[in-house]
Amino acid sequence: LGVFLSGKMSFKDCGLYMVFQIIGALLAAAVLCALAGCDSGLGANALQEGISMQQGIIAEVVLTMLFVLVVLGATSKTNGATGNFAGLAIGLSLILIHLVGIHYTGTSVNPARSIGPALLAGGQALTDLWIFIVAPLVGGALAALIWKCIGCEKCEKED
Repeated sequence: LGVFLSGKMSFKDCGLYMVFQIIGALLAAAVLCALAGCDSGLGANALQEGISMQQGIIAEVVLTMLFVLVVLGATSKTNGATGNFAGLAIGLSLILIHLVGIHYTGTSVNPARSIGPALLAGGQALTDLWIFIVAPLVGGALAALIWKCIGCEKCEKED
């Protein structure tokens, strides 16, 4: 969503990207279900013990926003990472975001990543799924807004 709202992706590509990410998440959760059993949790996101709903939402919004800003910056045509280093910057930032966020929510930062396991695991994962859909979407939208406010989308169009 953040990449689409920043103007770097078409509406059609964004929609297809989201659909195929959800399909991939469902397939991955199905494989985990077959290997470990559906009662294993399948890596579904959840508010960790002692973490309030508000804390979980804030964590997911902020971490997603930071991650999307890294993606937008690393893939910028004018100021981004050169060569193959965009993937390295994105991957390392995702590791850091997971290390920070795992204590709060198990770290989603991607609704598709949460939808697959929640649909197959059911229970509390399904009840809390809305958090892991809404908060990352808000975080992605905020990242796009920040990207536009600091003028970075103009840099992309000048090339």
